[in-house]
Amino acid sequence: MAAPQYKQSYKQNLYNDYYTNQNKYISNIRPAKIKRKKIEKKRSNLFAVVLQLLFAALFVFYVEPFYTDNITRPIVLRAQKYPEIKTDLTRIAFPTTDYLHNNHLLGVSFLSSVETKNPQMQALYETYHMTNLENALKSLTAAYPSLAPSIYVWDYESGKYADLNAQQVYPTASIIKIPVLIQLFKAIEMGMINLDDKIAMTDYYKSEGSGSLQFKGVNSIYTVDELARVMITESDNSATNMLMDATGGMNAMNSSLRKWGMKETRVNDWLPDLQGTNVTTSKEMAAMLYNIDNPNFLTLNSREKIVDYMSHVHNNRLIQAGLPSSAIFIHKTGDIGKMLGDAGIVYTPNGKKYIVVMLVNRPYNSPLGKDFIVKASSLVYNYMINTNL
Repeated sequence: MAAPQYKQSYKQNLYNDYYTNQNKYISNIRPAKIKRKKIEKKRSNLFAVVLQLLFAALFVFYVEPFYTDNITRPIVLRAQKYPEIKTDLTRIAFPTTDYLHNNHLLGVSFLSSVETKNPQMQALYETYHMTNLENALKSLTAAYPSLAPSIYVWDYESGKYADLNAQQVYPTASIIKIPVLIQLFKAIEMGMINLDDKIAMTDYYKSEGSGSLQFKGVNSIYTVDELARVMITESDNSATNMLMDATGGMNAMNSSLRKWGMKETRVNDWLPDLQGTNVTTSKEMAAMLYNIDNPNFLTLNSREKIVDYMSHVHNNRLIQAGLPSSAIFIHKTGDIGKMLGDAGIVYTPNGKKYIVVMLVNRPYNSPLGKDFIVKASSLVYNYMINTNL
């Protein structure tokens, strides 16, 4: 039996009223929530704006003036806020250059490439180690525990060589005058300077240590030829500085060394360089000696003059003291107290020819350095003339 019609209408009305009231309740709640969210958002935005304004005020009144006075203005205007306080801005920006650099330009130390794609100097052609000679030199070294030698020997005929710490970096002392001399003749070949050109001695060039020019009067005039000769024969430091300056200074010297293919040899100070900042390796010095004979690197006239100078070195107490009087030796010595060295080319009476470079770190001015070099020279010479290489 079907339900009465009035009962269905009553229930339907109840349902309709419920949903109508529910919708009204929801419609009343939703705007309230939205309004509350807007108020909270306004509050958070206001807090963020206040915070930003606070940081901006701190930056404007405290950070920006300090930054401008102490960083921006000195760098842009190259002027210190307090002139009496000396600050090296480059070292502040690049502090590692104090201990990490291999080049020097306009008073600034920096890193530069040491790789040369087409080096101007020809590399030494090495074949085999002279093992017996190396072992003999090691045994001799063991008898001098206070010394740290670097030795390189190379035979022209066979290409055989002896290497004892030959690629380790050592101070050059006055042996640096070999590349300075080569640089001079490369400049002469390019027409930049002439052997007859004259240079006046000034206090700026005068240097203590070896050589007689330090005792000469200011404004004395010397030809380039005279300066080159005393630089090598007397190991004159003043003449060296004059010639290095005349050919472009330390910057040009270091640039040439890189072009020649030298990775370790460099000039960091004017002579006498008692601190040993000018450095090389015995193998690189041997390569420079080898290229004195290279017709693709130096002209015949240049080679003849270089050999002439190096044949008349006054100091014959090191490698030459271990050679017989019948042997010919062109070379250059070096001594700064903590390092004693000699580098040159030996021509033996039986027609052999070899390069020998010896650099010896020693206790300051220890006579053991000289004693070792003389004995090592004699040992090398006897091996070279008595062994069938």
